[in-house]
Amino acid sequence: MSERILFLTGKLAEKQLRQILAAMQPDFEYRVLEMGVKVAALMTTDMIGRRLKDTFGAERIVIPGRCRGDLAVLSAQLGAPVERGPEEVKDLPLYFGKDAHQYDLSQYRTKIFAEIVDAPNIGIEQIIARAYYYKASGADVIDIGCLPGQPFPHLADCIRSLKQEGFTVSIDSLEDGDLLAGAKAGADYMLSLTGKSLWIAEEVTATPILIPEQHGDLSSLDAAIRRLQAQNRAFIVDPILDPIHFGFTESIVRNHTFRQRYPEVEMMLGVGNITELTHADTSGMNALLLGICSELDINHILATEVSRHACRAIREADRARRIMYAAKQHDSLPKHISADLLTVHDTAPFPYRLDEIEAIAAEIRDPSYRIQTSEAGLHVFNRDGMHTARDPFDLYPKLQVEKDGGHAFYLGVELARAEIAWQLGKRYTQDQQLNWGCAAETETGKVDLHTFKPAGSTLKKHE
Repeated sequence: MSERILFLTGKLAEKQLRQILAAMQPDFEYRVLEMGVKVAALMTTDMIGRRLKDTFGAERIVIPGRCRGDLAVLSAQLGAPVERGPEEVKDLPLYFGKDAHQYDLSQYRTKIFAEIVDAPNIGIEQIIARAYYYKASGADVIDIGCLPGQPFPHLADCIRSLKQEGFTVSIDSLEDGDLLAGAKAGADYMLSLTGKSLWIAEEVTATPILIPEQHGDLSSLDAAIRRLQAQNRAFIVDPILDPIHFGFTESIVRNHTFRQRYPEVEMMLGVGNITELTHADTSGMNALLLGICSELDINHILATEVSRHACRAIREADRARRIMYAAKQHDSLPKHISADLLTVHDTAPFPYRLDEIEAIAAEIRDPSYRIQTSEAGLHVFNRDGMHTARDPFDLYPKLQVEKDGGHAFYLGVELARAEIAWQLGKRYTQDQQLNWGCAAETETGKVDLHTFKPAGSTLKKHE
């Protein structure tokens, strides 16, 4: 017997909800119940608890997505599980489609090495604070970047301090002295070694990361690989990813060639040469680069956040690796798994057509303004009619809010959001901020990007 679901809604949305459910041809039985309220978003769980006297044998109750209140209390009162549906009734088919494919984004394979590129020029306190910021963004390893010819007198103290704080650390230099000092201080990884500097790996326990002795010459890695394999040592190989127009395509081929030659060897991809040296949004670059890592089983990346346009690169890489891992586990395309990397555009920015919005507007009987967007532009409507424009300034003379500063300010903010959403092709929902995915700073795990101090934490004093 199929599942029985009760959908609760308001008067304005009832007809549309019935049409959408009928068009879905669902594999469950359903009943739609209008709760005696015009706007579904104004419903609360307390109101439902007072008004709903019969659940009609429903095994599951779906209420509007904007309905406020405690679902657990209402579920216990009604004797059936209650859940919030999508905020837009038009998204109901997608909501039930996603319900059948819940992706676990807690899993990933690719480790993120987050490089502090200017470590020799900043103090230990700043290095530790930045390490906490990178960790909050998703980094697994804090990479201490040395600078050619630049003295780094606090190198050993820096690594020891990071280890005391519980971080996994790598030392990043082409100077033998830096690599040896960093590894002896407790670094877990060393990058980068060549066949000529491989002797360092025999002096310490840190895992070496190898690069070719001559740029692009994979054959120069063969002897070093055989030597480490004979010693049963763990190691990682980085064939080097080059910037666009400076060997990028050839370096992609090189990574693919190496993987074919050594299918079991651990690899690293230095994604910063693309994210830092290409002036384009990094979320898409990270998606593509982590997709390459997924296909080639590259389980380590070296990432940076130096350029301001790459200021969320590590967080984006973290989301990208989880999305790609989930897609690979389900043998699927990386679509409809998470919207975190859809930072500028959305897949369904305009849930309603102009004629559908006009039909909704015709039913409004109160003076409160509603704002929606469609491909035609911005739409503002209440009981007195609907106005459409593509520039919010064209709407101001028609709204009659000259004497109400608070209302004018509110409408100005909302229409500005609506205009941005319409211009970019993003979803706009009145009274909600635009969703910028992982590209925007959030309160969760918030870090001061200027001081790199983790919110709410106290750092130990390191002399």
